[in-house]
Amino acid sequence: MHKEEEKYYDIIVIGGGAAGMMAAGRAGELGASVLLLEKTDGLGKKILVSGKTRCNLTNTAVLPRFISMYGDNGRFLFNAFHHFFRPELLDFLNHHGLDTKVERGGRIFPVSDDARDVLRVFKQYLFENKVEIKLNAKVTDIIVKDNTACGVSANDTIFHSKAVIMAAGGATWPSTGSTGDGYKISAALGHTLVKLRPSLVPLVVREQKLAQAMQGVSLRNVRTTAFHGEASSIDSTLTPDSGYGRGEKKQPKAPVIESRFGEMMFTHFGLGGPIILLMSLSVTEALEKGPVSLLIDLKPALTREQLHKRLQADLDKFSKRKLAGIIKDYLPAKMIEPFIELTCIDREKPAHQITAVERGKIVELFKALRFNIKAALPLEKAIVTAGGVSLKEIDPRTMASRLIRGLYFCGEVMDIDADTGGYNLQAAFSTGYLAGEQAAGFRPLIK
Repeated sequence: MHKEEEKYYDIIVIGGGAAGMMAAGRAGELGASVLLLEKTDGLGKKILVSGKTRCNLTNTAVLPRFISMYGDNGRFLFNAFHHFFRPELLDFLNHHGLDTKVERGGRIFPVSDDARDVLRVFKQYLFENKVEIKLNAKVTDIIVKDNTACGVSANDTIFHSKAVIMAAGGATWPSTGSTGDGYKISAALGHTLVKLRPSLVPLVVREQKLAQAMQGVSLRNVRTTAFHGEASSIDSTLTPDSGYGRGEKKQPKAPVIESRFGEMMFTHFGLGGPIILLMSLSVTEALEKGPVSLLIDLKPALTREQLHKRLQADLDKFSKRKLAGIIKDYLPAKMIEPFIELTCIDREKPAHQITAVERGKIVELFKALRFNIKAALPLEKAIVTAGGVSLKEIDPRTMASRLIRGLYFCGEVMDIDADTGGYNLQAAFSTGYLAGEQAAGFRPLIK
């Protein structure tokens, strides 16, 4: 049986992550009485692990490019970003004593490289604005009367309010409290959920033994391209020479799904690292339609012709070396044996006996190391959840539900996700700020 809390609040915020803390603080700043309910034993747990515990706050990208990082749903964020964007966020952080710095790719971090300093800012913000916080408070329902949110049920207690902000996060990093509760509660109120998919997640390959043989090898300055179809059927000359995909100027044409240049690594189950994470969502979605393969161009700076000439010159110069002795100048040590095995060339063969056909095999493998994608790692292993509460049911000008009066959304619970680089946190801060501000001004209908 539920007991009722006698105290009434202007606003109840569900979830103490980046979006929830910003929403609660902003509403409190505007004079609203706010209760923040967090299901775990501490606030901001996902902030603490973001950016490898350094917290990639936002990015220096211009607004159009910023918006492009969220794919087709990016347009939804125009209002939130015009209201509270990177300059306002940095001013806010600076006002609370947090200095920031810009790194490669426009990524913005705290100067201290410590996510705990970001969390301290938000705790200070909540304290300054008299936000009441209840930890270990698991919300199970939003109370609705006359089609208006008027409270929540948590830990068998009903808490009353004039408005409710849903900021319960996604379904990734469950140890931080993001276990999908917000989706269930929202769906129970009639909201449509766009299918949840893992985003920014490593990929599992069918060629697991090959990946294991190279486990731990990190490659820089390679181009990885995802294709529709089995790896063996792909014409490697279709590999583009520039980036294709979300946030890129060019959009792919079949059979190319996406193409990225940068850093990746081999794992015991397959492929990981920055460019693999960026491609993972489009790969996951493509897998639902059929087989997907990844071709890795290990030498994207060289054309096939240039690679043929360089390899021939090395074979001539070091004619008595065995193949491994030649390849060592091209690849990390741990890749040499698996690479030679894939060429099907006798590893004892001296360089001067390598035929033109065999040289062609080597060049082809440099330009197209092939893998068939089996799956992405499960949702709970992803950095971000793609999918969530449909944006069609949320007013982008206010973050208010189009179905339930007095209910607002912000952060990852919505169908918004982006590439790495600070974009996901900026969306959380911006939508949280707008939701808190609008909820603070909400007035229920008097009956």
